[in-house]
Amino acid sequence: MALRKAQEREYARVIFLSENISQRDLAERVGVTEKTMGNWIEQGGWRKLKRSMLTTRQNQLNLLYDQLDWLNLEISIRDIKVASVKEADVIIKLTSAIQKLEIETSLGETVEVARSFIEFLRGLDLELAKNITGYFDTYIQTKMS
Repeated sequence: MALRKAQEREYARVIFLSENISQRDLAERVGVTEKTMGNWIEQGGWRKLKRSMLTTRQNQLNLLYDQLDWLNLEISIRDIKVASVKEADVIIKLTSAIQKLEIETSLGETVEVARSFIEFLRGLDLELAKNITGYFDTYIQTKMS
């Protein structure tokens, strides 16, 4: 049960960060109460995170890649071309941060494409759009596992 709630919360966070959706609609989509959703948004600082992600995610990725490139260049131009323990630790932390940001970006882009496609379908066939929304939700949840 705790794992399910954690997955629901993470799924809600991904949707919240990547879509412009009301708290009520998000709660309904995830299958929790609006009060629970409000608590998750407040406790997780999702609004602040969303604002910062909109303006800095790609910039942050660029900076992390630049730092990693610089460190690798420094290692490659010296006689001993092996990273020190400290450098190896920094490389591990940088690559981990890059991976996390890229996964969030990838998942966010998937959600955005799904949202756009569903909006398109609504104009053509509302019932089909509702069905596809359920399938996309399930697909995104499997990507988060």
